Amino acid sequence: MGINKVKKSYEEAVDDIFDGATIMIGGFGGSGGLPGGLIWALRNKGAKNLTIIGNFMGAPEPIRKQRIPPHGYVDCGILFENKQVKKAIGAFPVTTAISFPVSPFEEQYVAGEVELEIMPQGTLAERIRAGGAGIGGFYTPTGVGTDFEKGKGKKIIDGKEYILELALKADFALIRAYKADPWGNLIYRETSRTFNPVMATAAKTTIVEVEEIVQVGELNPEAVVTPGIYVDRVVLTPEDLPPGIIWRYEEAK
Repeated sequence: MGINKVKKSYEEAVDDIFDGATIMIGGFGGSGGLPGGLIWALRNKGAKNLTIIGNFMGAPEPIRKQRIPPHGYVDCGILFENKQVKKAIGAFPVTTAISFPVSPFEEQYVAGEVELEIMPQGTLAERIRAGGAGIGGFYTPTGVGTDFEKGKGKKIIDGKEYILELALKADFALIRAYKADPWGNLIYRETSRTFNPVMATAAKTTIVEVEEIVQVGELNPEAVVTPGIYVDRVVLTPEDLPPGIIWRYEEAK
């Protein structure tokens, strides 16, 4: 018999996240696939000196408020606003649009208040995948001859130069899926998969928020992307969350 992994609230789901934790946060850069409710709960918990691993480190507040009318959305920018992060590891930490305001992360990075480890997006995904697969690292040609190779091991393979990239792992992964069963089996919807499935495999504790929880056996096994063995906690998005905390698929239709 499987274990019922459903938690009563976001607060219960993130209750043991500690100061200094390394946390993977799913999603790509916008609201789809972003675990907004879990990010909100982490902000309210107030854990400090966090290392955040994710593709994007949050949009400026005016941009967040403009997207997905009329309420906007929440992303990990609120963790930087609350001065909870000491280091960011990602591929696309700030927007390149000149017309956009400066984000909380960018302000703190320029001021020397937060560290940044940046890398190509494919390298980020593969480093996380390696962490989940128990692989120490891998050799890649991406970044050879650029600043990305500084301080990294190098090797010639079949006459081609490669650099060594080490695996990424985390204490916690905060991710989002479309549906789950009580055992933690997950399915995603369209492009909202993003980094969520691979992050689920690379953390000691994986916490997922979903829009619907169905009975065990109702999910098509062929559609399950993340098996429950990788998931520790599931929380259902409540209907009475403040506007903007979570983006729902139905609202986007």
